[in-house]
Amino acid sequence: MAEKKTLLTQEGYNKLVEKLDYMKSVRRMEVSERLKAAIALGDISENSEYDDAKNEQGRLEGEISELEAKLRNSEIIQAAASTGTVIIGSTVTIRDIELDEIATYMIVGSTEADPDNNKISDESPLGAAILDKSAGTIVQVHAPVGVLEFEILDVK
Repeated sequence: MAEKKTLLTQEGYNKLVEKLDYMKSVRRMEVSERLKAAIALGDISENSEYDDAKNEQGRLEGEISELEAKLRNSEIIQAAASTGTVIIGSTVTIRDIELDEIATYMIVGSTEADPDNNKISDESPLGAAILDKSAGTIVQVHAPVGVLEFEILDVK
């Protein structure tokens, strides 16, 4: 089965590479030291420190494998010349029609999504609704509270 492509901006790709490097160099050494210290305590059959360190090692190796797979299957989205159409990498200003509130978001792949920093996924309800649309378009987003309407004010 083919693995899903991971869509990333160059910044997001660089952050994943940096995180992977940190995990492989620094975190692996820290966990290794924890294991050595736990083994030095003696009988590992009843040693909770050893069990904890082994579990942490398993989690760490799983995260490393996951990051390597994401990077291996990544596709870096290049910022296109301003076409006026929302694509991954676009910065979009929208207006909530009901509340008359304006917000600006960057559309990113799901790996980079960070709503607290106004980065929303192209797979999120809002991101999917505005993808491939242009300024002046009104879109409907189906949310748990009902259907919300947004007007796209600007696309960069």
